[in-house]
Amino acid sequence: MDGGMTRRRVGLVGWLWRLCVLVLLWLLGVAAWIIWVGDRDQAAPADAIIVLGAAAYDARPSPVFEERIRHGLDLYRQGLAPTLIFTGGFGGAGARFSESQVARRYALRQSIPAEDILIETRSRTTRQNLVEARRLMQAHGMHRVILVSDPLHMARALRLSDELGIDALASSTPSTRFRSLHTSWRFLAQEIYFFHRDLFAGGN
Repeated sequence: MDGGMTRRRVGLVGWLWRLCVLVLLWLLGVAAWIIWVGDRDQAAPADAIIVLGAAAYDARPSPVFEERIRHGLDLYRQGLAPTLIFTGGFGGAGARFSESQVARRYALRQSIPAEDILIETRSRTTRQNLVEARRLMQAHGMHRVILVSDPLHMARALRLSDELGIDALASSTPSTRFRSLHTSWRFLAQEIYFFHRDLFAGGN
């Protein structure tokens, strides 16, 4: 009897070990896919460039947001799209400027014509960024866009764009402010979590 119980325990441990290996391989595959998507640059002629929002400090963009804005301006100056769409609402109570207003001010200081800039000021999440950008696209008869965000964020942004029916091309920032190993892995772990959460519920 003791021998039978021992065999069952060994068998259970073996199955748990195999399950752990499979889970680890799955997570590594998801991480590799997120990194691969972020490393692709699909920038091509489009109707507009959507710059996804990020944190702003009063009238200044955070370093992460500034990288996104600068890349959006670079794509605009290359003539890939005639319009910039900046997204992002107010970060908190008492904020003087929305994220998109901060981005617009930044672009105007870089001599971008005001008539080539569209903004929305209501969104607080990636999904909301895209919903509000889609509303602007529909109002101005736009169809294809270039989507700008950080490399590790791009897979989720593209997935949400596809879900919302937005014809989006990915163009991640060529450099990222998530430069240290600690911050990069933390951001990647966050995106892996969102990937699995979005499999079972609506994404942010």
